Amino acid sequence: MRRKLRFFLLLLVVLGLVNGAIVFTGKGYLYKTALYQGAGIDDLHVFPYNTIRASSQPKPWPRSADYNRVQLPEALRTVLEEYETTAFFVLQGGSIRQEVYWDNYSELRNSNSFSAAKSIVSILIGIALDEGRIKSLDQPVADFLSSFDTPEKRAIRIRDVLRMASGLDFYEAYNEAISDTTEAYYGTDLEGLVARLGVEAAPGTEFRYKSGDTQVLGLILQQATGRSLADYASEKLWQPLGAVHDAQWSLDQPGGSEKAYCCFYSNVHDFARIPYLYMHEGEFNGRQLVSADYVRESLAPIELPNTVGENTQYYGFQWWLLNHAGQQVFYARGILGQYLFAIPALDMVVVRLGHQRSQTKVNHHPEDVYAILDGVFSMYAGGQK
Repeated sequence: MRRKLRFFLLLLVVLGLVNGAIVFTGKGYLYKTALYQGAGIDDLHVFPYNTIRASSQPKPWPRSADYNRVQLPEALRTVLEEYETTAFFVLQGGSIRQEVYWDNYSELRNSNSFSAAKSIVSILIGIALDEGRIKSLDQPVADFLSSFDTPEKRAIRIRDVLRMASGLDFYEAYNEAISDTTEAYYGTDLEGLVARLGVEAAPGTEFRYKSGDTQVLGLILQQATGRSLADYASEKLWQPLGAVHDAQWSLDQPGGSEKAYCCFYSNVHDFARIPYLYMHEGEFNGRQLVSADYVRESLAPIELPNTVGENTQYYGFQWWLLNHAGQQVFYARGILGQYLFAIPALDMVVVRLGHQRSQTKVNHHPEDVYAILDGVFSMYAGGQK
């Protein structure tokens, strides 16, 4: 009995010390991290959120003449199911050729974009630039965020942040409890997190992928527009794109900032509008939503050295770039296999949502990306129907 009592008292002391350390260091987000044990695609109600209103004149995608008549190749189905796909969608020539769902998901069920949201933020920067709310991509971030008005941060430009070349020391690690990414996801003060970041490299000199850069862009947009990201995205993007359903964007706290680097919730039908817009150089339904010049610049390789000295041919302004099987492809990408592909030469958009993706990368792209594209190319090698 005494041994059990001593063990219980020791446990209480250890828990007290751990709790005290968490409180003392300001890492209260660790409680929520421990509770939820990792980010998931259905985390919408874990956090407060703002709503991105659907269009008052929605434009549903029509179905093609051969809608769902082409069978998924066995190799493609195997890959999709291996990585717990929830939705797979192919749009060509503005018509749906294929859509398949698993696990009770449908076009009515929204799920987390994760880092595919970064490409949406890039579009919003382009719109703000077109409107003159941002004077130039070479404008200093310090013009918008006072925490950047310091000797080490004053040289950071919007262009640097768009290219993931800010030089900020944001620590990107979703799978570690103590990291900037985990704090951004579960914490309650994104602005404070960004303000605390230091500089580890000269801005504009090195590509290093980090969600903190996109969060900086989100805070710039808030200051430049005087509005929340959700309000701005609703008016400037979601409504003119004819979105059928409301989307949601997670916040750090009620009335706080959107998680710009992450956590835009929608479905395959409406997510498809994002690459479709860029595939048509920023025009949708006869209206130029973002300038063609900005779109083209966004999709050009940034050509900065990465952390191992390679020339970055695979990334633009928050978009991934790939040449595969003779096709130029650009896409938005989330950590659990949220893929919004555009294949311009085929006038094709492919959207895949799900719970997992391959952890093996080939030339900086997850291995399942190639398998998905190969499957689609084999299905629709004959072009549009």
